[in-house]
Amino acid sequence: MAADMLGAEESTNTASEDQVPLHEEFVYCCGAATQVLKCGPWKDLLDTESKTLPNLLFLIIPGNPGLAGYYRTFVQALYYGLNQQYPVWVVSHAGHCKPPNGMRMTEDTDVKELEDVFGLHGQIEHKLDFLRNNVPKDMKLVLIGHSIGCYITLEIMKRASELQVLRSVLLFPTIERMAQSPQGKLLTPVLCKLRYVLYMPVYLLSFLPERVKTSMVRFVLRGLKYPDEASIVTSLNLFSVDCVANVLYMASQEMMKVVERDSTTIKQNLKKLIFYYGVADNWCPQQYFEEIKMDFPDGDIRLCEKGIRHAFVLDASKEVAAMITDWVQDILTKL
Repeated sequence: MAADMLGAEESTNTASEDQVPLHEEFVYCCGAATQVLKCGPWKDLLDTESKTLPNLLFLIIPGNPGLAGYYRTFVQALYYGLNQQYPVWVVSHAGHCKPPNGMRMTEDTDVKELEDVFGLHGQIEHKLDFLRNNVPKDMKLVLIGHSIGCYITLEIMKRASELQVLRSVLLFPTIERMAQSPQGKLLTPVLCKLRYVLYMPVYLLSFLPERVKTSMVRFVLRGLKYPDEASIVTSLNLFSVDCVANVLYMASQEMMKVVERDSTTIKQNLKKLIFYYGVADNWCPQQYFEEIKMDFPDGDIRLCEKGIRHAFVLDASKEVAAMITDWVQDILTKL
């Protein structure tokens, strides 16, 4: 169950796309530290006394690492593209963010919320718990999944069919055969057998000054022409052993559990789904696009022609936000 806000920060409300109302919260959800970014003036959708509550929420389910900060520019651009009429939220994965001072990674309570909240199954239940405790039951939803967030989105639609999901946008969807993908073949042995070896270097690096860490992140991202500054700041969380351990543990489970595509759930919700695959995506290669396109010829299944990378939040947030704004116009006109 989500706790009260422990930390928050807001930007000024201006007409600039880069400075729209943005509210940051750190809460406990399923007993785990969770970061939530909320774009728009609506901080509490359960406020029954408010007369200005919207009837539609855009909720982003991140990839892995599931740090909400990576999507800061994306949520702002999407909110601006939607004419600032609907809230756009992103909820981090459990335990992937470094909690603020005074907050622990897990809640100090006797209540046993979930046995394996940091695993893949736990992360799905974590999102369902967030929806139950923070979003009204009659709220209409547009779910936007990215990478493993697409798998979680399909599971949400499968396990909570009562939710009023109008559309789900699945960006670079890792929804099948992850270990068999080019990147999966390379990383599965590391994630499943050697990930503990990485903890000590991360622990040692955590003692470096912040400016040195920032320089290291910029060096790693030096190949990007226009790196997103929000991604650089957010990446500093990955110098935390606790965060990295949770990120790698979830990734190891992805390799083992994301095997067969859930064609039944896709078929049942086909008219609500938009798939967007990359041309040179080593996590969900073009072969996967061609096969799902063949299995669901009537589905809205698209192949990127713009050269956008799998980790689009690093340098193409505004471009992807503009595309999604265009894709959802049909449902917005019916509201």
